[in-house]
Amino acid sequence: MSPLFPALQSPSEQVALRFGDRSLTYAELASATGALAARLPHGGRVAIWATSALETAVAVVAVLRAGSAAVPLNPKSGEKELGHILSDSAPSVILAAPGDELPSRVRDLECVDVDVTGTGGTALALLTDDEAPALIVYTSGTTGPPKGAVLPRRAIATTLDALADAWQWTGDDVLVHGLPLFHVHGLVLGILGPLRRGGSVRHLGRFSTEGVARELNDGATMLFGVPTMYHRIAQALPDEAELAKALGRARLLVSGSAALPVHDHERIAAATGRQVIERYGMTETLMNTSVRADGEPRAGTVGVPLPGVELRLVEEDGSTITSYDGETVGEIQVRGPNLFTEYLNRPDATAAAFTTDRFFRTGDMAVREPDGYVRIVGRKATDLIKSGGYKIGAGEIENALLEHAGVREAAVTGEPDADLGERIVAWVVPADPQAPPGAEELADHVAGRLAPHKRPRVVHYLESLPRNDMGKIMKRALHRA
Repeated sequence: MSPLFPALQSPSEQVALRFGDRSLTYAELASATGALAARLPHGGRVAIWATSALETAVAVVAVLRAGSAAVPLNPKSGEKELGHILSDSAPSVILAAPGDELPSRVRDLECVDVDVTGTGGTALALLTDDEAPALIVYTSGTTGPPKGAVLPRRAIATTLDALADAWQWTGDDVLVHGLPLFHVHGLVLGILGPLRRGGSVRHLGRFSTEGVARELNDGATMLFGVPTMYHRIAQALPDEAELAKALGRARLLVSGSAALPVHDHERIAAATGRQVIERYGMTETLMNTSVRADGEPRAGTVGVPLPGVELRLVEEDGSTITSYDGETVGEIQVRGPNLFTEYLNRPDATAAAFTTDRFFRTGDMAVREPDGYVRIVGRKATDLIKSGGYKIGAGEIENALLEHAGVREAAVTGEPDADLGERIVAWVVPADPQAPPGAEELADHVAGRLAPHKRPRVVHYLESLPRNDMGKIMKRALHRA
């Protein structure tokens, strides 16, 4: 039962958290979180109004130090979704920054203001089992109401230590990011990660290329982002020499939450001399794979399994793919101490999510190279297209479309076809809306780069693609566009 944050045991005057012009040293963080933790129930559930603010980081650490489970709430959640999460998780109290305007759905809860200057709690030392819930994070709910994934303390510690091994992440690193704090990427990796290492994090509040350049030029060593952010960086690089120089100074550029198009990989590498590395995880599993800092940064892949993670690809009949050829598509299944324990109040969904030998069914489809590198081709439910007897991943077609000069954004789905089973459909945001590339031109472009059977048969043109808060394309909404 080792502490999640060893640096809070004998805290120093090193800066732990910085949000804009507000910051806390480890000594101040230990004091503020200890004081807040003393006011919280031990072993219960505590909701957190998770804005991109210093108070959210302090609140989460305080809940964990109290031995309770934090339930981060997305401030942009609609009334129905928020109501479901609150009734499902039944928190006893909600933590928020003083002055936060809370919606009516949460006003019945006791609200405790987070005081980031609180004192008197540094002596707090509660023993909490490694299997005890640390976070309850709600999934996006694309196929029904969001499910609460219960993440134990063991999973958080395991994932962060495995990433430290893969990325050579130490207390000397300074991380910069502008990710939301109600999600695994921004909260677990982006806040709890630096604190577990005894390093520092600088949160931008709102992502901007100017903020990234400023922080990397001022000593930050790592940048975490999602593909939308790196796409904006790639677009800005030709006109922002300081940004290119700053990115070139970074020790590590990491992209996650969705696949980063190969075209953006190439543009950033050409302008900065630095390769963006990708990793693969999800709410239920935290992190599964990553390109290693001492490995080959191969664009379009998510690297190799992290220490402690068992990963296999399986056919539709459940049989394991034993020969990795970089072409055979299978569903990713994982097993290891990084996994969640259950979906809260959903024993049926929990049972369905695991195989009899306790591998988690991710629903993600991938191929694996002979040397073990994993390349994700899409989600089983929305990105695996069965056309003309072939199993085709939407991701590689999207990458090919993005290599066309006339395409700004692209998504690919399948739709029923009497002859092929499914036909490939492309959804394209043209670079020039007044002169979009023709459907036949795009089909020939894809066929020339991949194979004729992977060309889109239908092309729809849109002004923008529907995306969620993490930049992921919401493909189920495309057919309503």
